[in-house]
Amino acid sequence: MRATSALVLGPLALVCMWVGGTAWDLLIGVAMAGLGHEWATLAKRDHAWPLAAVLLIVWGMSVLFGPLAGIEAVLALGLASWPVFGRFDALGVPYAGLGGIALLWLRHRPGAGLVDVFYLLLVIWGTDIGAYLVGRLIGGRKLAPSISPGKTVSGAVGGLVIGALCGALLAGFTLGEPLTAFGVGLALSAVAQAGDLLESAIKRKLGVKDSGRTIPGHGGLFDRLDGFLTAAPLAALLAVCMQGGLGLWG
Repeated sequence: MRATSALVLGPLALVCMWVGGTAWDLLIGVAMAGLGHEWATLAKRDHAWPLAAVLLIVWGMSVLFGPLAGIEAVLALGLASWPVFGRFDALGVPYAGLGGIALLWLRHRPGAGLVDVFYLLLVIWGTDIGAYLVGRLIGGRKLAPSISPGKTVSGAVGGLVIGALCGALLAGFTLGEPLTAFGVGLALSAVAQAGDLLESAIKRKLGVKDSGRTIPGHGGLFDRLDGFLTAAPLAALLAVCMQGGLGLWG
């Protein structure tokens, strides 16, 4: 089941990323709605769809009026959700919403959008794979045993370096600046790993193993997208700040 889900969803996401436009928008919209549903389920709400609808509104504002409108919707709806749904539910709006807005904006960047998103994808996948392999091969001191007992310091460092190297390799193939791409990759990898730990801390606090059952064999969307939700906003911020509007790969 796990392999089948990966074989179906992985290529689908890559095709939507490649095509961009409406295909990418719809993919992110479905993901944001699913994240809202999962978050409300984690909060043990009888009805999870109202929070999914809130995140769909954030998505719609971003698609129709741009990222600033999406951020304003996150702030307004997050504050409005607090007295209606509760503090935990309200915190899910910026947690899932900002990452979704960032991914929408990054892909729609003229000229740089496709490579930006592919770069982010490679850095995070490289981080996850590198952390797993190096952690298993070297082992050693635990990174945060009270939050995620399986993670090691060696794995975190390995993920950091391998993730950044993946970004540098992409730069080499796209006539970018490998050193710049490596530095940006280090920052994104570190923030992605922090997002992984944050999601693990939330699950431990709630006493659950997975964030949901949205993806057969893989658990929930938060389990698969935790690194993207924290790294994508940083990637968007860096893309805004890069001199001359260059891509994340330099």
